Amino acid sequence: MIPARFAPVVFGLILSGLMSCVVSGIATIKALGPVDGVFGAWMLSWVFSWLVAFPTVLVVAPLTRRLVARITRQD
Repeated sequence: MIPARFAPVVFGLILSGLMSCVVSGIATIKALGPVDGVFGAWMLSWVFSWLVAFPTVLVVAPLTRRLVARITRQD
C-alpha cells in the first residue's frame, strides 16, 4: 500500500488520468469520427494529455481548494 502522506498526489494522478482520458476521447472522436484507428489515436492523445494534466492538477488543486474555502460557508 501507498503511505497516506502521498494521498494528494495519488488522488491527482487518478483524477487527471480519468479526466484526461474522457476529454481526449471526446475530442479525438469529434475530430476524427468513428474511423479505423480512432482508438489508437485516442490512446496517443490521452498519453500526451495526461502528461500535461497530472502536473497541472498538482499545481492547481491547492489553489482551487483555497478558492472554494473562500466562496463557501463553513457550517
